[in-house]
Amino acid sequence: MSYSCTGRGNSQDLSSAKKPAGNNPDRDTGGTDSSADTSSNGSPKQTAAMKVKKGCNSTDVGVPVTTEEDLLGSTVITPEDVLGLQKITENYLCSPDENVYNIDFTRFKIRDMETGTVLFEITKPPSTDKAGEKRDIDPNAGRFVRYQFTPAFLRLRQVGATVEFTVGDMPIENFRMIERHYFREKLLKSFDFEFGFCMPSSKNTCEHIYEFPPLSEDIIREMVLHPYETQSDSFYFVDNKLVMHNKADYSYNGGT
Repeated sequence: MSYSCTGRGNSQDLSSAKKPAGNNPDRDTGGTDSSADTSSNGSPKQTAAMKVKKGCNSTDVGVPVTTEEDLLGSTVITPEDVLGLQKITENYLCSPDENVYNIDFTRFKIRDMETGTVLFEITKPPSTDKAGEKRDIDPNAGRFVRYQFTPAFLRLRQVGATVEFTVGDMPIENFRMIERHYFREKLLKSFDFEFGFCMPSSKNTCEHIYEFPPLSEDIIREMVLHPYETQSDSFYFVDNKLVMHNKADYSYNGGT
């Protein structure tokens, strides 16, 4: 069974935004309804809505500051915990075994929303392992992505990120992703997306619309000159418990 949804969210320039203590920008901004694909058994299409939240500066909304060392010693890590982080993590905050829902990301695509140009696309190859065959596999394989873009990427205002994923035989309630981007351990922007409910044994496709804040020419120049010092943590939660943690780094000097 396949489902699709489209969501739109905003980020703020966290390096410069200052807001009154009582103004919490981490609020629902609505979602876009979209029809699910018809399943292989001919069941009728269903409609799902995805809520998207604005990225927010945790220090402005009263979220306590946390450290990676504190969270590595926790048995349960919540969204509030990662929103309190002040820099990129050096380690993964959960093991692959925490993914008891068998969430598997199979395709990822980034496109410029203004022109429709595909900027990046990757598809997970099908498994070639034979039944009963044992192989030594890196437990963190597939948890890290390295992106290479041109400097023009830093001037894009709106980017669509399409992700395709499957889930196992358990339903998933309250599936949420928090993604935080840093340059040289300085928080640039934070995104907060809610997938909502996922049917068991389903294939899902969602497009997240990232609206980037403008960057100063000085920051753009530094990010171009220092490839892979721009990094991100992507945290995935089910029922407010961390079940997956992926990482990425970025170069913006392609074509120069």
